[in-house]
Amino acid sequence: MPKIVLLPLIITTLLFATSQDKNNTKKSRLDKQVQKEIEKEKRYAEEQRFYDANEYDFKGAEVNPKSLEKLPDIVEDDFDMDSVYD
Repeated sequence: MPKIVLLPLIITTLLFATSQDKNNTKKSRLDKQVQKEIEKEKRYAEEQRFYDANEYDFKGAEVNPKSLEKLPDIVEDDFDMDSVYD
């Protein structure tokens, strides 16, 4: 008879302990994931600042229109693909 009384008591105690443990691990996993996402957002903000063109001076990379006149014209060959599909 005492075995029958103790068995449900032990089972409920174990179930309660595991449910508390699951809640703690779930919360810790959630906290870890939130920290990872915060780090990703920080890196994204730094990258966006890097890709923002307002901070850079591109005047040195501009092409002089007078120098373009000195370039020779490229002659295009007649490229006909019709015979390939016949």
